[in-house]
Amino acid sequence: MLNLLNIFKKNHLEKWLVVGLGNPGIEYKNTRHNAGFSFIDSLSIGKFKNKFKSCLAECKMFDQSLIFLKPQTFMNLSGESAKQISEFYKISINNFVVIFDDISLPIGKIRIRKNGSHGGHNGVKNIIDLLKTNDFKRIKIGVGEKPIDWELKDWVLSKFSSVEEEILKTSFENVSSALKLIVNKNITNAMNKFN
Repeated sequence: MLNLLNIFKKNHLEKWLVVGLGNPGIEYKNTRHNAGFSFIDSLSIGKFKNKFKSCLAECKMFDQSLIFLKPQTFMNLSGESAKQISEFYKISINNFVVIFDDISLPIGKIRIRKNGSHGGHNGVKNIIDLLKTNDFKRIKIGVGEKPIDWELKDWVLSKFSSVEEEILKTSFENVSSALKLIVNKNITNAMNKFN
């Protein structure tokens, strides 16, 4: 009986929802605010389908069943599709990861959190408001601090330089490694390694 249970556990993949934040539209591609979208795009997952006001793709990765989601509602309404999909697929808040840009971190740096406030990020704020909890995991991608003479909106909607894009590639490799640890229930290890 114990052997059968072990075989079931080994073959049973948990379903996770991985939400990358950004704005839809070619004009926002490769902007700082679209770091979440850009990370998902870097994985070359394959075909996305339009569902629940989002682009989503289901795949087996990191020994789990992952749904990658890019909300198409614009940043400030990111929670709409995230909520609908988590309810449709019956995904526990414990298996919910949000990946997004952070202007308080230098480019190349990432930070993992088990939960927390929105920290001024409107996409995360909308997810918290609609899910009525802040108890979800998140991976923050550093996009560089706003220069003094820039407006915040202009900075987050600015594009990365070619040098910054190269740094970002390494950052995305770290995000991928952290995500692998998180979906395999090793978030503490991910935090110790990358924070």
